[in-house]
Amino acid sequence: MGYRAYKYRIYPSVTQGGDLLKMFAVARHYYNMCLDLWRYIYQTEKRRPTSEEFEVMRKAYKKTIPAAKNVHSHVFQGLAKRSEAAYQAFFRRVKAGEKAGYPRYKGADRFHSIEFKQYGTGVALDGRRIRISGVGRVRVRWHRAMEGVVKTAEIVHKAGQWFVVFVCEVPDKPELPKTGQVIGLDLGVASLFTTSDGDKVEHPKFYQRSQKRLRVLNRALARKKQGGKNRRKTKRWVQRHHNHIKNQRLDYAHKLSYTLVKHYDLIALEELRVQNMVRNKHLSKSILDAGWSIFTTLLTNKAVEAGRQVILVNPAYTSKTCSCCGALFEDLTLADRWVECRCGLSLDRDHNAAINILTQALPLWDAEVRHNVEGSKDSSVP
Repeated sequence: MGYRAYKYRIYPSVTQGGDLLKMFAVARHYYNMCLDLWRYIYQTEKRRPTSEEFEVMRKAYKKTIPAAKNVHSHVFQGLAKRSEAAYQAFFRRVKAGEKAGYPRYKGADRFHSIEFKQYGTGVALDGRRIRISGVGRVRVRWHRAMEGVVKTAEIVHKAGQWFVVFVCEVPDKPELPKTGQVIGLDLGVASLFTTSDGDKVEHPKFYQRSQKRLRVLNRALARKKQGGKNRRKTKRWVQRHHNHIKNQRLDYAHKLSYTLVKHYDLIALEELRVQNMVRNKHLSKSILDAGWSIFTTLLTNKAVEAGRQVILVNPAYTSKTCSCCGALFEDLTLADRWVECRCGLSLDRDHNAAINILTQALPLWDAEVRHNVEGSKDSSVP
């Protein structure tokens, strides 16, 4: 069994929208109180808060804050778990010697969702609508059917738009039939990636193509009076445009990863540390626009479902090593887009790197599966 999320747009009425905003305001305030509790106990007693302490705080909060009475208890429990996850990440950074920083309080612009941990209590289907505790029946745009058994529900609010996300437990799908094909991918900026077959997939550059529109919107936002209604409206347009870019990138990554998983038994990539790479001020915008991380995540998840294998290899010297004889190109720079070797190899730099990536991944592949494919005529390994 596995889990799958289904996201739908919902359309609350004006009254319902106001009730949801009040619910989100209460949830955000309570989440910040959970962070306070964590910080106080950590600093004074060097331990984590217990579930009993959170429960005492929740009951006291509902008694003292009138608006909290309409908020389902599952929301408060989910916020306590969210604060725990934030502090676990903080402890991990401290242990790793990274720049830690306590978890930040959530302002209204940074708090976007509340969760109901058990479907059927706080949120439930009611005909063609959903019923939300404390809000009522809300209209939904069902653009696709759900599969499996609904386990949890989440209400999301971004850029003035409302969504519901259902997490369903779904049965495992049968694995895709083996194709006998393997491929290596060299992720890049000019091209999204180059394959070990020599093909290039162009970078769609969704953010760069939207720069002109974003400049217009940001200038309009800068002219608006602080705290004014027109500023809030313009800010919402900026947020929606950024969401549109994000959705474009996500949709493209979904389709591209599906195509690769459908056609290849093994997909090899470099294990890139994007967080470190974006420190380069000349490349950071292009790297983030490429969406390497989300593409790799989606590709890995789809591969697991389909019975394929994604292997991440060490990126060191993949571009500077001859894919034919293994010689090292000591003087190769980023400006050099073509490599030539004494052994006779003459190849595009990224194509050469993609072959090296695949060559590194093959020994790590499942031995039994590899045995069935080693004789494939279409393998791109020389």
